[in-house]
Amino acid sequence: MRVKDMPVADQPRERLLASGAVALADRELLALLLGSGSRGVSAVELASRVIQHCGDLGELGRAEAHRLLAVPGVGPAKAARISAAFHLVRRAQTQPERVRVTSSSDLAHAVAPLLHGHARERLVVVVCDAGGSILRRAVVSEGDSDHTPAPIRDIITTVLTSGGAAFGLAHNHPSGSLDPSPSDLAVTAHLHLAAETVGLRLLDHLVVTDTAWRRIDA
Repeated sequence: MRVKDMPVADQPRERLLASGAVALADRELLALLLGSGSRGVSAVELASRVIQHCGDLGELGRAEAHRLLAVPGVGPAKAARISAAFHLVRRAQTQPERVRVTSSSDLAHAVAPLLHGHARERLVVVVCDAGGSILRRAVVSEGDSDHTPAPIRDIITTVLTSGGAAFGLAHNHPSGSLDPSPSDLAVTAHLHLAAETVGLRLLDHLVVTDTAWRRIDA
């Protein structure tokens, strides 16, 4: 039976969207990569033949595209698609673990490349997931030598749209002073409240110079 002739609720794509990839068998997941079967053979059956040809899923993952061309019904496009998918998985598995922010020192290290050596004040937000892994680093404002705006709404929006659960904030003082201004203290207090209102956590707000950093306690 062709996949498109199956009841909609039984089709691999619809089941994946409804229940997640874990609900599908190996051959069904592979069928989605294939996209279609061949003459008289459904995509699911063709996927079974591809896995059988390689021996198991592990061997399939290591197979070069030209090896898959030996399976009747698998042309260059299908072979390349399968090879590319498994290669992406291997690349993802070799990516270094995301840097985590577990302390003020971690935050200071994360923002240093965006703040050190700048003659103007900049405000940087570091967006983290619930475990502290960094999802994004962004400059949210840049001002003059002794002041930069701190747009609270923009900061919170940046965190939310990045899928963050927590965030750290830091800005530089080109003068070299680590003393927070009254404005720095007020912004920190307002951000704590704004974060709590939308279910976020403000990890820290730092003043950073080229040689040192200091926490702002609000």
